Amino acid sequence: MGATAGAVWGRAEQQDFRSRVRGTLLGAAVGDALGAPVDGLDLDAVRREHGAEGLTDLAPAHGRRGAVTHLTQLTLFSVDGLIRAQVRRDTGAWHPPTDLHRAYLRWAATQRDWGPDLRREEDGWLAREEWLYARRAAPRALLLGLGDATMGTPQAPKNPGERGPEAAARSAPFGLLVGWEPQLVAQLAVECAAQTHGHPGGYLTAGAYAVIVHGLARGESLEAAVQRALALLAARLGHEPVAAALQHALGAVRQGLPTADRVTELIGDAAAEGVLAAAVYCALVGEDVRHGLRLAVNHGGPSAAAGALTGGLLGALHGETALPPAWLAELEGRPTVLELADDFAMEMTQGPALHGPAGSSPGWLTRYPRA
Repeated sequence: MGATAGAVWGRAEQQDFRSRVRGTLLGAAVGDALGAPVDGLDLDAVRREHGAEGLTDLAPAHGRRGAVTHLTQLTLFSVDGLIRAQVRRDTGAWHPPTDLHRAYLRWAATQRDWGPDLRREEDGWLAREEWLYARRAAPRALLLGLGDATMGTPQAPKNPGERGPEAAARSAPFGLLVGWEPQLVAQLAVECAAQTHGHPGGYLTAGAYAVIVHGLARGESLEAAVQRALALLAARLGHEPVAAALQHALGAVRQGLPTADRVTELIGDAAAEGVLAAAVYCALVGEDVRHGLRLAVNHGGPSAAAGALTGGLLGALHGETALPPAWLAELEGRPTVLELADDFAMEMTQGPALHGPAGSSPGWLTRYPRA
């Protein structure tokens, strides 16, 4: 695996990076929360319930407005795992997929346990956040893939027939490794996706999404980031459906005004590549973040995943200040998302000052144990 670049970060670069990290994580969570109330409903049902324009604002799901699903929960544990991987590197142990697998197993424990076990100091702070112990209809593939300590790999994946979008939807944080080369970002996302989604469509879509977010976080346009992902995909066995879906999304931009029917057509049978194609399309044609997210959730497919993928793209592209403040104000877990985003940005830009040869911060190692 690669490593975060050792370049010196100036103040302006750090502030821009932190804004994109916050934007990516908050955007994905807001998109998830917006889509959650209509997830799995067909378009007619959405319109019957929310009017001719469909869902245009946050609505109640899981007992409250602004509730997130398992997609946001797992995205946060992706971030936690990436920070822990950087911290553990000081010990000479450097295998990020293993650190991510341990993080995902900590998430799996939240779906079994009633609440945090404070005796497990090695869990770190995120696993002690009580709101993350809410069960939000995680699909069987996630629970089975993380149901034991065996880690799936691309050579021996868990759930080899699973093509759903859940692995891609937790993969935005890999794209925030801006000091890594794109091919290493793709490889890490693929390896971590195979822990639950073993079909090439599932894990290659996760790799493509991570590379697109990576390009945006480094200041590229969305079109350029998609082209980079397509170039990297070309060498991968089984890439054709993912590449075709992304090409379809780029072509659809030129086919007139965006409609819910066009988004539904891009999503197709709700496999990962179709949901990513819809997200890319919505991010490209949306007049602003609010419009793009509304497009992403009003269709006959997995609205929470499409919203999360779109929100991650738009947040990485524009930063946190472009996100709708009224939606952020009601977002479940926003303090946790912000705290984790800032920790990630600090680790990636100032990690040696937190743990390294010159000494380590005891508080940081309590938050992100090396164990």
